[in-house]
Parts: sequence; C-alpha cells; structure tokens
Amino acid sequence: MLILLSASHKNSTFDVLEKLSVGGGSSATRMVEQHGPLSGAVVVATCNRFEAYLDLDEPYGVSPLPAVFAAIEAVSASSGLDAEVLRDNLTLVHGNGVAEHLFAVTSGLESVVVGEVEIAGQVRRALEQARADGTTSPELERLFQRASQTSRGVKNRTGIGSAGRSIVRLALELAESRVSDWSSARVLLVGTGRYAGASLAALRDRGAENVRVYSPSGRAVGFAASHSIDAVPTEDFAAEVARADVVVTCTLRDDHVIDAALIERGRAEIGTDPFAITGATIDAPARLCPADSGPEAPPQLIIDLGLPRNVAPDVTLVPGVELLDLETISIHAPLEELNATTEAREIVGKAARKFSDVAEEQSLTPAVVALRSYVFELRDAEIARARSRGDSSEATESALRHLAGVLLHTPMVRARDLARAGEQDAYLTGLDALFGIDVTLPAAGAADAAGSIAS
Repeated sequence: MLILLSASHKNSTFDVLEKLSVGGGSSATRMVEQHGPLSGAVVVATCNRFEAYLDLDEPYGVSPLPAVFAAIEAVSASSGLDAEVLRDNLTLVHGNGVAEHLFAVTSGLESVVVGEVEIAGQVRRALEQARADGTTSPELERLFQRASQTSRGVKNRTGIGSAGRSIVRLALELAESRVSDWSSARVLLVGTGRYAGASLAALRDRGAENVRVYSPSGRAVGFAASHSIDAVPTEDFAAEVARADVVVTCTLRDDHVIDAALIERGRAEIGTDPFAITGATIDAPARLCPADSGPEAPPQLIIDLGLPRNVAPDVTLVPGVELLDLETISIHAPLEELNATTEAREIVGKAARKFSDVAEEQSLTPAVVALRSYVFELRDAEIARARSRGDSSEATESALRHLAGVLLHTPMVRARDLARAGEQDAYLTGLDALFGIDVTLPAAGAADAAGSIAS
C-alpha cells in the first residue's frame, strides 16, 4: 500500500516548511528502521514542499495509521517539530491518489509557479538519495520512474513549462518594477547550489552583466570559473553585499548568511556616504526622511530563494533595503494557464489510472500464480499418467497443454477485472471454495483517500 504525507505552500506555513527542509529530508532511514512493515520510504523536500512517500507491506484492509504515526515521529525527531504540529500540517493520501499527486507534482502542476522546471529534477534526486540510503522499494521505484515519464509527457505535449517558468524567473519578474537597468546593475549571487545556475541564466537573460558570486561553502571560485564571472572572497563579502544593487541568495545553509549587522558592517567598510555605495539602478518608492537624518540610503533589493531562509528578516530595518523572499513570491504567483493546465491534468490523470490498474493487477499475482501452479500440476500429472499407459504421443501432450491454457484464460482475465474493481476478496474466496487454494496477499492497494491526520 502506498502512503503519502504531504505539506506544501498550499496547506502549511513557510515556517514549518523551513524546518522540514532542514531535517525532514533525512528522515526516510529513521522511518524504515522504526516501523517494520514499512518496506520503503522516499522523501521529497524542496523549498515549498515536504513529502514522504511510503510503501507499507501490510495485508489488504489493514489501517495505515500506525505506519503514519511512526513516520510522523521519525520526521519529528529529524526536524525538531512537535508531532502535534506535524499532524496539523501534513495531509494524508493513500491508495490510488498517491500516484496522481506525485505525477502532478513532478509535472509542476502543484508548484508555486505552475510548470516550474526545477521540480522534476528535485523528485529524481530524491529517488537517487533513497537508493543511496537503501530506503526505496520496487513499488516506489516504479512509482517515481513513472512520475518522470509523465512529467516528460506533460512537458512535450502541453504548454506547461514551455516558457521555462520557475521560482527564479518569477522572482526576477517581480523585481522588474525596482530594477530600471539590469545591464548596469551590480548583482551579487550568494550560493552555488540548486538554484545558482538557474539564477545566473535568468539574470543574464535580462541583460545583467556585472555579476559576482560568493559561496559560504567555499565553492565560489570553481563556480565563477565555469560561468565566467568573478568570485568574492570571504573577507570582502560584507562590503560586496553593501555595494550590490541586487543580491540573490540560493544556498543550502541552515543559518542566515545575510543579516542587518552584516550589511551595516559592509557599509561601514566602504564608507559612510550612502550614495557612494551604489548607483541609481534600483528604483525605490518615495520615502519621507526627517530633516536631521541626512541623505537617504540608496535602495537595495535582496531576493532570498533559500529555504531555510538565507536572509534574516531584520535586513528590512536597514535603510534602503527591500527583501523579496519565497513567501512573498508565492503570494504574487501568476494564475494558471487554464487550457494548458487542464490538458496537463488529463495526461496526469490517465497516467495515474494506468499506474493503479497495473498495481491492482499485480496485487492478485500470488493468487494467479497459485492457480496456475495448481492447474499445471494437474496437467503434468495427466501427461505422466498417459505415458505410464503407453500413450506418449506429442499430440496427447499438446492437447493437454492446450486444454490447461484454455481453462486458465478466463480466471486470469477475471483476476485482472476484479483487481481493478477492488474486489480481490471475491477472487480469493472463489479460489478457496472451488479448488481449496488458500492465498493470503502480502499487500494490496486501497481506494483513494486524502485528508487530515487524526491524533
């Protein structure tokens, strides 16, 4: 049985998502170790969602809640979030709804920006991490591989994502109202992680030419060399932040890389005249300045794409600084393109139904195998009996083999139809009543289900 625990920008707060992004991603191993019936777990943790996909190896009809509560305890231990908070912020989905949800997520239909291009890679890397940790399972492998195939189908057959929309590009679109000339803007890119390359490409698309990079982890030199920009050494970081018209942060650090104190220190290092810090590239709204406050500081725009947050909220207290973070970006996300989204969801729904049909058919595989073994044993016994009576002709053996195949055809078709209808019990009951074949299924799918998690 497939189970999903999901928290996203749609049903949770960014404070909770921030904590989940720090520790929640490492919870898969703990989940599998602490709850024996869990045969696999894959965790997808991105800047605006946390999802744990679980494979529960329990007999058909068994409640998933013990596994759910065990998983929540594991996430709580990894993230530091109280289990009660997690129950309030996680949505439970199990059965056929899991595939449709993952396929929609991977296709970018559930993102802050519909059709964002990064999510498919993030889902793929989550599966790779589960493989490295030894927490995946055959069913989760099939689920995630099918999700990648569906994502490619949506991308190739619809307008979703055709413009390369992403969190990065949306952030820069929102910044357009503040940046009058990207070509003359002094830009500092902080981080060389998952969004750094996309951020640099998006900046260059807008004409940005004066871009530097700083890496808290010391990777700036390599990144700068491969992208033909300048690297900022650690000792110059504060001053470079103060000089920049636009700062874009996208690191994987779990602490603040920029705060008010750092900006103030940088301004002090480069001089006390605020107008010597930077040019007039950034347009700021009019401000009223007290007569004795001196000249107004030039506006600076900081775009924080990190989760956990790379930038401390107190930077907005520094004169001239404006902060655009993920929470603000999500509020201004554009409406979906209805036609493309509708077509994409049809593709996702069809793929999910096909995935579930295969899963349901496989749920009765042990019963079908048992019936085939039963019939083949009878067939082989009759062939042996015929031989013992002197009839060893190929015609007799061929006729008996053909008869066995004909007899099995209808039961095998019925197994598929009953499994798709969720009536596995009827098939098992029939086998037991007619042939005395008693089969206990190790696990089976459940009907679609989603909702809150009861405490």
